[in-house]
Amino acid sequence: MSQKILLSAKEIEIILHRLACQLIENHQNFEETVLVGIQPRGIFLAERIQQILQNDYKIEEVKTGRLDITFFRDDFRRSEKPLEANKTKIDFLVENKRVVFIDDVLYTGRSIRSALTAIQSFGRPKEIELLTLIDRRFSRHLPIQPDYNGRQVDAINEEKVKVNWVENAGEDCVYLVNK
Repeated sequence: MSQKILLSAKEIEIILHRLACQLIENHQNFEETVLVGIQPRGIFLAERIQQILQNDYKIEEVKTGRLDITFFRDDFRRSEKPLEANKTKIDFLVENKRVVFIDDVLYTGRSIRSALTAIQSFGRPKEIELLTLIDRRFSRHLPIQPDYNGRQVDAINEEKVKVNWVENAGEDCVYLVNK
């Protein structure tokens, strides 16, 4: 197994600031906007974006939640091992809000389809957008595209994009892993 660095910690930091600025351009003060990190790995990106918006760009309140999609996936009954659900934490209303889904990698689009179904349990958003760090654009099974993306990656065959965060892996880095 070999791996190649796609994004270093410095490049990730630059991309996160660019994504935060793009969100500010479209959502200004975030009064009608909520960020929702898709469990498990989208939460790290969502929290980073929230911190940048609040600390660096002085946006006072950015409501951020976590959405577990485990039992909304179309393949959840196909696994041999028992599924472990993550925690959903949405302590605000999404009714008539602009929701920004945040995930680390957009691959087939199935996770986002599941998130679209899961969020309906919390109300009817005014609109939903998608922010991803990595867009694997030629791997889609569903017609889902990000509104904001950090980097497009053309991974082929058995290549996998692996996103590490300081919070869960001890480093900020994105790898292209070849099996």
